[in-house]
Amino acid sequence: MTQPNPIRIVVADDHPIVRAGIVGLLETAGDIEVVGEAADGEQAVALAASARPDLVLMDLRMPVLGGAAATERIVAAGGTRVLVLTTYDTDDDLLPAIEAGASGYLLKAAPQDEILAGVRAVAAGETVLAPSIAAKLVRRVRNEASAPPSLSPRELEVLRHVADGRSNPEIARALHLGEATVKTHLGHVFEKLGVNDRTRAVTRAMELRLL
Repeated sequence: MTQPNPIRIVVADDHPIVRAGIVGLLETAGDIEVVGEAADGEQAVALAASARPDLVLMDLRMPVLGGAAATERIVAAGGTRVLVLTTYDTDDDLLPAIEAGASGYLLKAAPQDEILAGVRAVAAGETVLAPSIAAKLVRRVRNEASAPPSLSPRELEVLRHVADGRSNPEIARALHLGEATVKTHLGHVFEKLGVNDRTRAVTRAMELRLL
């Protein structure tokens, strides 16, 4: 029997077959109503604004606008919560989504009952994380609480030049090094700071007060 006020949901996923499967699962629940489907992040943002659902079930890697960016815009507009439902559980996917304001993060491989329970919990104002995701966050917090990584004087020197906006060839000329050596130093910096790009290396170093 359908409840008087079902949970109103927009499903955002760029794969039509996967999206249809998610919608089909949700429609088996008497307390959930799918009010829209989006094939990319821009459509999800637009539907959230027009349909005013209680919840957007959000994939992450989508065309036009990614799930994390769409989540940030939807959460900033207020009134709609976001539950990420994705295949990916890497830090590069997880952290931007959490920082964007997602209220939960589940994997598509989760049992159907777990997905439905997650939808209901997030709609009720709770935060839901898949066990593997929760474990990743705990490990990251523990790692960040430990002693900051140690960069060598040369690595710090290279990173300061990166922070000043210099390219690898410019850094190589300034430090009288080969470009390959600069790249090697940067690779070590990325590994020690747990990042994948130059911008995040600089901001992470600033967070750790290394710069």
